[in-house]
Amino acid sequence: MIARIKKDIQVVFERDPAAKSVWEVILCYPGLHAIWLYRMANWLFKRGWVVLPRFISNLGRFITGIEIHPGATIGEGLFIDHGTGVVIGETTEIGNNVTLYQGVTLGGTGKEKGKRHPTIGNNVVIATGAKVLGSFKVGHNAKIGAGSVVLEEVPPNTTVVGIPGRVVCVNGKKIEADDCDLNHADLPDPIAEMLFCMQRNIGRLEEKIIHLEEELKQHDSKSI
Repeated sequence: MIARIKKDIQVVFERDPAAKSVWEVILCYPGLHAIWLYRMANWLFKRGWVVLPRFISNLGRFITGIEIHPGATIGEGLFIDHGTGVVIGETTEIGNNVTLYQGVTLGGTGKEKGKRHPTIGNNVVIATGAKVLGSFKVGHNAKIGAGSVVLEEVPPNTTVVGIPGRVVCVNGKKIEADDCDLNHADLPDPIAEMLFCMQRNIGRLEEKIIHLEEELKQHDSKSI
């Protein structure tokens, strides 16, 4: 247990440059508190308890603003940055070294029984406000951009953005252009790129129309 707590604290230092001291991390990081409360609730949930683990989960939500169902499965090295508004559903499975930012929802899409929440692979980053909804897999090393809504499987080593989420990068390369990464201020936007292409084509058509009008004027002047 002590080794695991030390690992949790080390994860914060590795991924948050704002962390200055061990005591600051222990006392002031709600994501860490939510994970520790989840582990208590999960231990009880696996042993057949229902009400007490749910009460601990609700207590954690009240204290941290983060809701983790005690039935969720969470691997090592989870880091929840800030965390307000994060929701992790009952049948969610999270791999190792995953990073979640504030407002992330790992939820379901209906009232069906059984597996209804996503399975998140290792080394996945899910940015601010993203919603991952449904019982599909998000592959290892995937990145989901801020504000995206993901409703279907995400292949490994890809970056997904938009509503609904679209793959825009594979293995660190844009599908159509240059390198990209999960820079919250500079995410590729497939809709914006489409509009840019349309604007460029409209400009070309306008140039052709002007050219044709000039040729028509020259032809009319010669015929006169």
